[in-house]
Amino acid sequence: MDLLAAMATFVRTVDTGSLSAAARSLPSSLTSVSRQISALEEHFGTRLLLRTTRQLAVTDEGRILYERAKAILGEVKEIEAVLSRDRHQPSGRIRVASPSLMGRLVIAPLLAEFLRRYPALSVDLLLVDRAVDMVEEDIHLAIRVGRLRDSQLVARKLADLRMIVCASPAYLAARGVPQTPGDLAHHDCLVFSDAPGSAEWRFVDGSKAGRKIRISGRLWMNSLDALAVAAKDGVGIARVPSWQAEADLAAGQLVRLLADYEPPPAPLHLMFQPSRLASPKIRAFVDYLVERWRGTDPFGERPEGISH
Repeated sequence: MDLLAAMATFVRTVDTGSLSAAARSLPSSLTSVSRQISALEEHFGTRLLLRTTRQLAVTDEGRILYERAKAILGEVKEIEAVLSRDRHQPSGRIRVASPSLMGRLVIAPLLAEFLRRYPALSVDLLLVDRAVDMVEEDIHLAIRVGRLRDSQLVARKLADLRMIVCASPAYLAARGVPQTPGDLAHHDCLVFSDAPGSAEWRFVDGSKAGRKIRISGRLWMNSLDALAVAAKDGVGIARVPSWQAEADLAAGQLVRLLADYEPPPAPLHLMFQPSRLASPKIRAFVDYLVERWRGTDPFGERPEGISH
């Protein structure tokens, strides 16, 4: 049995949802697909799929093999790309995950030039406001904000982002201006989250020690765009990225609050798996972002650590 070929057939079977659909897409015969799946089950000594006349279900063991096989097959493709990089330009598809607002306003506008520069590459830009599982979701690159937990992923710092507290002049005229973070308990706060309940905003005091203030907001949203609009409409006090609010602050539609208590900027990282570090397409995308952001200030804070 060709183990890699059998794993590729198994992954295609799970993706398509049936043996016959996998056979059509490979293309191969239904008998060949069935034999490869049976050979895999015999090799690993466990049932991978539960087959009936109406449906196909993946066992717990099959799900583990599916996730790992998909990662292994992806790494094999990366190795092939690395070994052939002297003969070919970067090619293939890159899956990039980014926070929604940043992806829409900052990353997406850069893609047209990237695709013109590398005509053999394609990009999937996924706008998601959560931490993705890069292996399970087959993500090549992910943009993450904040301190990183211990991880086997490789991180490349791109910039620093500052979160600021702000509100409209109309709201402040009606409710007063908070002088300390503790005053927020007496104000209507607008919270960015997809899980309403309670939240914490981080501040620093005079000694620069960290301090978390519990916020019970009256309005919760999972869109920073909508949150900023609500703040401009006088609904309450919001905490948003400084680069997002820059134009509204300059126009007088928002007022920056509690500036003396703002915590240090949070780092922005580009994450990727170590096995894909040498991939021509990954290197092309990373180097392109570094090139476009060198000497610029895309987030309202001076980027640090951008170098080849």
